[in-house]
Amino acid sequence: MKIAVVTDSASYLTPKQITDNNVHVVPITVIFGRQTYLDNVEITTSEFYQRLKTDSQMPTTTQVTLGQMQTMYDQLAHDGYDAVISIHLSSGITSFYSNLVNYLPNVTDIKVYPFDSRIASAGEADLVMLAAKLVQAGRSPEEIIQALTRLRDTIKAYFVVDDLSHLVRTGRLSNASSLVGGLLRIKPILTFNDQAKIVAIEKERTMRHAYQRIKQKFQTAYEKTDYPLRLTVIDADNADLQKKWSADLKQQYPDVNITHSEIGPVIGVHVGAGTMALLWDYDWERWPDAANR
Repeated sequence: MKIAVVTDSASYLTPKQITDNNVHVVPITVIFGRQTYLDNVEITTSEFYQRLKTDSQMPTTTQVTLGQMQTMYDQLAHDGYDAVISIHLSSGITSFYSNLVNYLPNVTDIKVYPFDSRIASAGEADLVMLAAKLVQAGRSPEEIIQALTRLRDTIKAYFVVDDLSHLVRTGRLSNASSLVGGLLRIKPILTFNDQAKIVAIEKERTMRHAYQRIKQKFQTAYEKTDYPLRLTVIDADNADLQKKWSADLKQQYPDVNITHSEIGPVIGVHVGAGTMALLWDYDWERWPDAANR
């Protein structure tokens, strides 16, 4: 069986990851005023953050259309694929996934296995990379979906935005109404809850304090976890702080696979520049049943 792996651009895979693993990416659209741009196709990450600093209009996003997905699936069927593992942005922050599931009965020339990442950015990317690895190992679609579910259960992500107003403006912070106005001036720690929605869980006065608190959470996981962890430092146009966090973590956890990912335009619309995050999960590169048959 020939299996394709499809994702959306919110996974922010590198061009090398996409090419080397034969991943198919459907871009989400970013909107500045009346101008629309396909994420990391018609606007790069650096161009987006530069425009975010200078444009008087705040950007918005729009979902991948079902027409885009149909075109992708049609092309894959034409190319001889029998099935698709289709991994997408958290259903807790967009209705796209539920819309796709409802639409799939219309896709008749290829079998689609949809998967809700319940996360974004590096967490979504890790799921995609495991799927690609298992495809190369000859696993069936059903086996791959089971493995993705297991990996998803290990994902933990905590992040700190430099300016909370972006999440409030775009409606992606689920418990915004319960927060006092002064929260906009501090550094709350945010995460994805059990409904895959973004919520603020703790308040810190500075980014440094927030980092120390998140690192404590990782330390707890590091001590209790009995499988190999992958730790990703994620930044939104904050390269200097990303380097500082990465260097500190590599010194303290030399045996952990520590990587870096960036937040590109679509997610950047909602979190703004300066955002930092730590995400950890089972290291997909050391997944136990990913050997070739």
